[in-house]
Formats: sequence, structure tokens, C-alpha cells
Amino acid sequence: MQQSAVPELAHTHTRPIHWIATATAVACVVALSSVFQPGPATAAQAGPPPAPPAPVTAAAPATTDVDFPIECGPVKALVMKKASGDLDGDGRPETVAVVHCDAPMGTPPDGVYVLTRAAGTTAPRVVATLVDPKDRRTVTALSVHDGTVLADYLGYSSADVPSCCPDVKESAEWQWKDQAFVRSAQAGAHSV
Repeated sequence: MQQSAVPELAHTHTRPIHWIATATAVACVVALSSVFQPGPATAAQAGPPPAPPAPVTAAAPATTDVDFPIECGPVKALVMKKASGDLDGDGRPETVAVVHCDAPMGTPPDGVYVLTRAAGTTAPRVVATLVDPKDRRTVTALSVHDGTVLADYLGYSSADVPSCCPDVKESAEWQWKDQAFVRSAQAGAHSV
């Protein structure tokens, strides 16, 4: 075995004094850390959180006493479904109504109409027809989500299909764009 050319250093062997010095140093750090505490955190305490925007307080237009553009002859027009929401982003809700004639028998076609109220008035008025009754559709579902009107309806594959028996199920969406309601691309119709 070859001897090292470097003489043994005194600090390479631990002695009780080294352990006492280390324990004293650790005790000093612990003692000083209890005296010198960091200040309270301030990043999340800059102030109260911002208030959420005020909810829209305007009521959606009612469907009563509205003259819907549907020809019903001697019977009256019935509102079968309705949904409300802000469709044009002006902060005031609109109402979307599914309307058909109160026919004594058969399946009368539905019309889908958008109602609004001009600022400063209380009378609702029809501003758009999304589904015309002449298209022979029966609306099965209607909703408004995030400014989009969603509707599911039954229809006919041809004029030869009797009114009693719709044979096509479709879905449609409309959004307010460039001062008009624009229908999204229609998904394929499905046979009933």
C-alpha cells in the first residue's frame, strides 16, 4: 500500500468539539429564525376581488298579446314552447317562441319567432322568423345557450309524405351576425 504524499489533516477526523460546534450553529439558526419572521404575504391581499358584472335585470318579452305572423283562420295561435336569452349582445333578453294554430285535429306546422322589445317600450314585437310554418316543421325541442338558438324538429322528405307522419328529424342553430339571424350549416337529416 502506498502512503499519501499529503499529511493527514486535523479536520478530516471528527472529534466531539466538531459535533458541539455543529449543534451550536444549528441551534443559533433555529433561534434566529424564530426571532426574524418574514412579513405577511401580500400578493393575494392587494384588495377585494373585482365584483362580477351586474346581472341583466330586464325581463324577457312575454308572448301574450303578440300578433304572430301565422295564418290560423278561425282558430287562435298557441305558443307551444319558448326560451329566452340575450341573442344580440345588447344586454336585454329576447324571447324565442314556437307557435302553431290550435287545430282540432292533425299536426299543425310550427313557426319559430324571435320577440324583442325596443328600448323604452313595454310591448313585445316579432323581429324575425326562424322557421316558417309553410316549411311544414314540428319543433320538438327549443333552447337558447350563449346567444345561440337551438332547435330540433320533425319534417318531411317530400311533399308526398302525409302531414300526420313526419319522416325526417333535423337540428338547426341560429346566431345573430351582421344584423340578421344566420343559420349554421345543417347537419344531415336523419330518418325517423
